[in-house]
Amino acid sequence: MKRLFFGICIIIFSSAFIQDEGDTYQAVRNPSFARGEEIHFKMTYGFFNVGKGSAKIHPDYFRVNGRDCFKVDVAGKTVGMVDWVADVNDQWGAYIDTAALVPHQFYRKIREGRYKKDEWTTFDHVKKKIEVKSLNKQGQMKEPKFYDAPPSVRDMIGGFLYLRVMDFSKLKVNDTVLITGFFEDEFYKFRIVYKGKDNVKLKVGKVRALKFVPVMPKNKLFDGENSITAWFSDDKNRIPLKIDAEMFIGSAGVELTSYKNLKNPLNLVK
Repeated sequence: MKRLFFGICIIIFSSAFIQDEGDTYQAVRNPSFARGEEIHFKMTYGFFNVGKGSAKIHPDYFRVNGRDCFKVDVAGKTVGMVDWVADVNDQWGAYIDTAALVPHQFYRKIREGRYKKDEWTTFDHVKKKIEVKSLNKQGQMKEPKFYDAPPSVRDMIGGFLYLRVMDFSKLKVNDTVLITGFFEDEFYKFRIVYKGKDNVKLKVGKVRALKFVPVMPKNKLFDGENSITAWFSDDKNRIPLKIDAEMFIGSAGVELTSYKNLKNPLNLVK
């Protein structure tokens, strides 16, 4: 159950991009989100609700490395009877540059039963370095790890925000978007296939959506390379609406349940 919960979180936020740019802080146009935004989700396994999650942008700006930043907090936890068995309560967060949408710091506070992980990733875009620090089982800081950073490298949260501002207007059905990023000590490449427009019926209403199918590498969690389908709102917000996942242990899903302070109206079907 813990692997299921982690896998669902990865689907939503695994869009850590590297943008091939010459300038250290290349400005990115942002018509999609602003301070104070909140989106909430439920997570299901079969017919059962197994968890809930949220992504919130703090109403204030924060100053990091001499730059204005969004503070983004992401949380996910198990609920109900599942909480007795799995007991997952994960918190992720990041300080994201308001102009360039690159991270200055990304952190994780993972609580999954007896397993705990506290980690901080710091990005120095001027020196092109990444520093990863974490605590050991005794709560002491371990020796940091360092990595060479490509230009405008993004963490998972910064990558998710950047995904929301990308221009998909010229995509045709079955076009592939190639994503490269950094997560958990390594750089990776990830392909997502665009499957056209769709309508998704949710608690918040029937929403016009863009449909994508990530090409999953061989793994022990998801059943086949086309095992995941994701829908994002077909409007300037580009928020995640729904995710269906076929896993070796059954079907799982994520669904938007509520939202607050979106920058643009949600594209509802009248």
